[in-house]
Amino acid sequence: MGHFDMRKSEILITVDLIDYLPNSILSKTIIKKATGNIIVLSFDSGEILSDNKSPYDNFIQVIEGKAEVIIDGSHKIINSGQSIIIPAHLSSSIKANIRFKMISTIIKSGYEEVELGQ
Repeated sequence: MGHFDMRKSEILITVDLIDYLPNSILSKTIIKKATGNIIVLSFDSGEILSDNKSPYDNFIQVIEGKAEVIIDGSHKIINSGQSIIIPAHLSSSIKANIRFKMISTIIKSGYEEVELGQ
């Protein structure tokens, strides 16, 4: 996973932050903190990020193309400009039937209360 060293307070064209690479999934970290991170990813057609399970919710925003998101066996098509939250602790996959780019935002804070309460 690459780290994108951007200057704060500058305007970014999000879709241009990452390119496509044949037969690959690329990622660049925009922000990485102890409390969460924001990553931009590109998927070439046919690529799949499978069997992920996270202890945190993951807010996915498609910024170019179209993604297939599978959450606990339920298939959703997410078009450019649309988003979905992948809930914590559920099995998920992200599939590129056509190439696409997305932003993944995970915020880790706030889960401490849930873990302590269990």
